[in-house]
This record gives sequence, C-alpha cells and structure tokens, in this order.
Amino acid sequence: MGKFDDLPEIRRRGLETMEEVYGFEMSDGTGDFFRYTADHLFGDIWNRPGLSVRDRRLLLIGLLAGRGYADVLGIQVPAAYANGELDDDALREVVLMICHYAGWPDGARLNHIVEDTIGKAQRAREKAAASESGE
Repeated sequence: MGKFDDLPEIRRRGLETMEEVYGFEMSDGTGDFFRYTADHLFGDIWNRPGLSVRDRRLLLIGLLAGRGYADVLGIQVPAAYANGELDDDALREVVLMICHYAGWPDGARLNHIVEDTIGKAQRAREKAAASESGE
C-alpha cells in the first residue's frame, strides 16, 4: 500500500507526480492553493498525454531560465538530473540554447546551477567509489 492510497485518486496522482518532478518527499496539504497545485497542476496537467515528464521538464526549465527564476531552477535541474531525464550533455545543451534565446545573464545563471548539479553528482559518485574500495 502506498503512502497516498487513502487519498482521492486525483490527489494521490498529484502528490506522486510532485515527488517525481521535485525529487523529494511530499505530504498532503490544505487550502485552495495546495489543492490547485496538487490536484490540477500535478494530478492533471503533468499527467496529460502528448508530452513526457522529460518534455514538460524541458519546457519548464526553459521558461524558468527565461524568467530568471533561479530558485526554482535549483529544484528542477537537480531533479531532472537525478531522475535521469537530462544528463550532463543535455543540460549543457539547454544552457547554450537559453543563452542565445533568453539572454546571456539568464543562461549564465542556469549554467551555474547545471555545473553545480553535475559537480555534486560527480563528487557523490567519487565518494561512493572510494568507500566501496575501502579508501
């Protein structure tokens, strides 16, 4: 039994999708804002046919970068990387597109987030490899 199975279907689907998209554990909430976010945005919009989660994430990253929303990019980029939706090369290609279409300052902010994400993952892999080898 899943942790959201006691909730209505739309809320369960929304919270599960929020966990996938954000990359961290969610809990149920209250109020109209949370209801529209969990039920409509994540329960419905993120689950519509026609675009994959990766497609939607690419669109979102582009929109966020173009608007200069580095705080939300700091959640979305690492989650896309951790979920395997975008690898090192794909993230760096996104940066180049953003630089040319949204402007160099916004692209540079995104580049910082991308390189930080890649660097943290590389350090974690190196640390795990060192602990496995007994170093």
